[in-house]
Amino acid sequence: MQRLLIGTHNSGKQAELFALLDGLGFDLVTLQELGLELEVPEPGPNYATHARAKALAYAQAANLWAVSDDSGLEVDALGGAPGLGSARLGGSGQSDADRRRILLQRLKAHPRPWTGRFRATVALASPDGRVELAEGICPGEILPEQRGSGGFGYDPLFLVEGTGQTMAELNMMEKNRISHRARAILALLPALRSLAQSLREG
Repeated sequence: MQRLLIGTHNSGKQAELFALLDGLGFDLVTLQELGLELEVPEPGPNYATHARAKALAYAQAANLWAVSDDSGLEVDALGGAPGLGSARLGGSGQSDADRRRILLQRLKAHPRPWTGRFRATVALASPDGRVELAEGICPGEILPEQRGSGGFGYDPLFLVEGTGQTMAELNMMEKNRISHRARAILALLPALRSLAQSLREG
């Protein structure tokens, strides 16, 4: 079975990607398992640039095909912020809980509903520089109070459109049917299946 590197240090993303990629015929490995501590700069200007840079850097460092993503929460009342800066809201050293608190503070001056979306771009890269990209979007709104204990990041504040539940109230199976990352992986499935087949035949 051919190895595919999950190119993220985020344990929450790792868990989701392992579940989403299960059954495709890859031996999924993490950066930690390979001892890769590589930090990849994220200069912008968009999710695709970040995802591409990370997937390529990890693929080349490990000499394996790699999957990486970049994602963020876009809130309409804040002009699309925090967006690319979602994981760094409030500066370095902030916890997920800190970032949720900062987000709600910034939204207090704006009338509800606080509509928005999670957006993700997933990149599949080879050690020799080939890259496939796919995007996924999950619409919803920000709630003034947290609900649920699952997920990570802004999940407890994000009410998923059409479900009546926050992302943190969904179990992994439910989340992996409708999340932004799940939708990006779904769009990338033809490339992933083609890769799996070519690696088996090669």
